[in-house]
Amino acid sequence: MKQNYQFPFKISVSFKKVIQLYEDRLRTEKNPIAKDYIKSLLDYISKYPELLEGVDIDEKLKSYDDIIKVVLDDIFPNMLSNNEIKAATVPFIPTIFCKSDRLDKILSEAGNDYELSPRDFNIELNYIFACVIILNEYYGCQIDYRIPLYYDIPDKDGKIKTYRLFVNSDFVEIEPLNKAVEITDEDVDLLMSNPKDIALWESYFPKNSWHFKGFTLFSFSDVTIDEQVSRLKTVLINNSLKNDTVVYDQLTSVFRNMFNVDDLEFGFTLFNQERKTFNVIDSEKIESFILGDLFSEKCENVICQDSLKNLAEKGDYFCISDVEKYASQHSDMQLSQNLLSKGFKSVILAPISKGDNIIGILEIVARQKNQLNQINAIKLDAVLPYLYASAERNKIEQQNRVKAVIQNKCTSIHESVEWRFEREAHKYIEAKDKGENYEFDDIIFDGVFPLYGQIDIVASSEERNKAIKFDLSKQLNIMLDIFKEANDLSSLPIYEHSIFRIREYLDKIKNSFTANLEQRVSSLIFNELDPVLDHILETEPSLDKKILSYNQLLSQDNNLIYERRSAFDHTVHESNEKLAEYIDQKQNEAQKIFPHYFERYKTDGVEHNLYIGQSISSSQKFSHVLLQNLRLWQLQVMCEMENEFYKIQDHADLPLQAASMILVFNSQLSIRYRMDEKKFDVDGTYNARYEVIKKRIDKALIKDTDERVTQKGKIAIIYTSSEMKKEYKKYISYLQSKNYISKEVEDLTLEDVQGVSGLKALRVEVCYHTEEDEKQTISYDELMKQLH
Repeated sequence: MKQNYQFPFKISVSFKKVIQLYEDRLRTEKNPIAKDYIKSLLDYISKYPELLEGVDIDEKLKSYDDIIKVVLDDIFPNMLSNNEIKAATVPFIPTIFCKSDRLDKILSEAGNDYELSPRDFNIELNYIFACVIILNEYYGCQIDYRIPLYYDIPDKDGKIKTYRLFVNSDFVEIEPLNKAVEITDEDVDLLMSNPKDIALWESYFPKNSWHFKGFTLFSFSDVTIDEQVSRLKTVLINNSLKNDTVVYDQLTSVFRNMFNVDDLEFGFTLFNQERKTFNVIDSEKIESFILGDLFSEKCENVICQDSLKNLAEKGDYFCISDVEKYASQHSDMQLSQNLLSKGFKSVILAPISKGDNIIGILEIVARQKNQLNQINAIKLDAVLPYLYASAERNKIEQQNRVKAVIQNKCTSIHESVEWRFEREAHKYIEAKDKGENYEFDDIIFDGVFPLYGQIDIVASSEERNKAIKFDLSKQLNIMLDIFKEANDLSSLPIYEHSIFRIREYLDKIKNSFTANLEQRVSSLIFNELDPVLDHILETEPSLDKKILSYNQLLSQDNNLIYERRSAFDHTVHESNEKLAEYIDQKQNEAQKIFPHYFERYKTDGVEHNLYIGQSISSSQKFSHVLLQNLRLWQLQVMCEMENEFYKIQDHADLPLQAASMILVFNSQLSIRYRMDEKKFDVDGTYNARYEVIKKRIDKALIKDTDERVTQKGKIAIIYTSSEMKKEYKKYISYLQSKNYISKEVEDLTLEDVQGVSGLKALRVEVCYHTEEDEKQTISYDELMKQLH
C-alpha cells in the first residue's frame, strides 16, 4: 500500500511488546521443546536490536521482511494463513508489511487498481483518534472512540464483498516528546465539547509532540451476508413491496448476492388463510411464480398437500432443488409447470409469517438445479421478519385499495358481509389492472332469516307538539306582559295592536294547533313584535330589567325560547345515542353466535334489522339452532334496552316513555345490495311482504279495539304462525325465570294491516331493575312512580 497521508505525530515500527511477550513466556514455559524454540527465536531476534528500538517508516522496512515474518510467526501461524484475513500495519498509516495468505489472495483478485480503504471514512479523523488514544492510554481517560469500519472489496468476478475491520492496538506504545503539552481534566472537558475544532486540538497536541511506536493488527471478517440483510432491511423499512422498479432492482441485487447466483429472481404471492387461496400481489414488477398468469387460485390446486401443510401450517420452507424431477412426480400441480415454463430449475418458497399469521410466500427461483436447496434456504432466516413488515404494509395498501373500491361503489358495508364485497372488489381491481372494463353486479344473499326489532318513543309527535306549545306560549305571555306595561306607561296604538296579535296566537296555540303554527308564530315574533320591543327598550327605561330578563331566556341559536323543545330534543338524542351504543356493543357478542348482517337506525327511537343464514358466512356452517340462539338473544336484549331507556329518563330534563316490538318472520328470503341505490333491500315480490309488514306493524291495532299493539312498558312479539308462537313462549318462559319478563303474557289477534292479514302477537311486560339492587325488579307502573 502507498503512504499518501502525512500523520502529524512521529511513528516507528517496533516489535518490543512482542519480544517482551516471548521473554515472559520463556521464564514460565516448562515444555523443553517450546522453551528451546523460544530461546532460539530470541537469540535470532537479538541480532537486530533496531526492531526493538523502532524502525522509521521508509524503504528500509522492506529489508526486514523475512525477519518480521519470523517475529510474527505466532501471530500469523502458517496453518491458519489460508483461513484468517489478517494484516500487520504501521499505526495510523495504510501500510501493510505482513499479511495472511487469504488476505493476499483477496487483494490480488481485487486488482492492481484497488486501494484498500474503509468505506465513507475521512482519514483526517486519524489525528483525532490518535489524540483520544493518548488521552486513554497515557492520561487514563475512558473515551469510547471506536466506530465500525467496513471495506468493500471486489472479488475475481467483480462482485462486491463486504468486510468488517477489527483493530488490535495492544502492540503500540505511546511516548511524549519535547513538544507535548500537559493535559488537565478541564482540558479534556473542553476537547470533548469541541470534537471538530481541529485548531483547538492542535494547540493541545502539536505536530511531532508524541511518538507512536509498535504496530497494529488488522483482522477482517466477511460480513457480506450481514450487509445484504442490512441493505434489505433499509429498503423494506422505507418501502413496501409496491410498484417501484428501484425497490425491485435493489431486492433482486440483495438476493443475488446473498445466494451468489447472478441470474436469480424473486417473486411474491399473498396467502389468504381464511379461504386457503393464493393471490397475486399489487405490483407491476413483482411476479407470482406460484400462480403464473392466474390472479387467484385455491392452494390445493397449486401445491401438493404435504408441501402445502409444511408451508401453511408448520411455517417451514418448501424447497425444490430439481423442479424437473418434482414435475415428473406431481404432474397435476400448477407450480412445477409454471416454473418450468419460465426456465426455472430450483426454487425456495418461504412463508412470511408472524406467529400463526401467514400473509404471503416469498419465492426465490434459479435456472440451475440444486442452486437453491434446503441447506442454503436458511440464509433467509435473518430477512424474513423484515419481509413480513413490508408485506404487511403491502397487504394493508391492497386492503385499502379494495375498501376504497367498496366505498366508492357501495358506501359503508357491515363487516359480516364484507368478504363478499371484497371478492367483487378484487375482480374489479384485477380487471382494471388488465385494462378491462368491469361493472359491479348487485350482490345477493339467498336463504336468510330476518329479525326485526324496535324501541320507539311513545307518542313522540304529541310530545314534540306539547314542547312547542309550551315554549311558544311562554314566550308570547312574557311579551304580552311587557307590552301591557308599556301600554300603561305610554298608550300607543301599536302596543294595543301587538297585544291583540299575541292574544290571537295564544288562542290558536291552545285551541287549534297545526303543523305550520310554529313557523307562523316565529314569523310574528321576528317581523312584528321584536321591532316594537326594541322601541320599548329605547323609550321606556323602567322596563329595561324586565326586557333583559326576557332576552336571557332566548336561545342564542334562534332567538326564541327553546326550553322545552331543547329538553325534548336532548332526551331523544341521549336516549338514541345510548341505546344505539348499547345494541352495538351487544352486537359484537352476538356475532360470535354466528356471523350475520346487522344494521340499525335512529329515529324517535332505535330500530334494527338482522339477517342470518348460510350465505352470510364464508367459513362457518349455519344451523337452525343458531337462528334460535339469535332470536332468544334479540328478545333478551330488547328487555335490557327497555331498562337502559328508563335509566336515561331517570335524570332527563323531560322524561319520555317507550314501547318495544319484535317482528318474527319464519320464511327465508333474499337480500340484495343494489349498486345504483347503494343499499340493501329485500329481494323479490313475495319477500317484499316482509318490508310492508315492518313499515306498518307498529301502528297495528288489537282486533275489535282502538288499542295499539305497541304499549309502554311492554314488548309486542308479532308473528303469523303457531310454530313461532310455540317457539317464543319457550323464550318467554326462560326470561321469566331470569326476571326479565313478568308472569303476565297477553295473546292477541291484530286487525288486518293494509295488504297484510293473519297477524298475531304475544305481548309481555318488562321487569325493570333498580340501580340499587339489580336482583330487585319492579313493574312499569312502579317505575313511573319513581320517575315522577
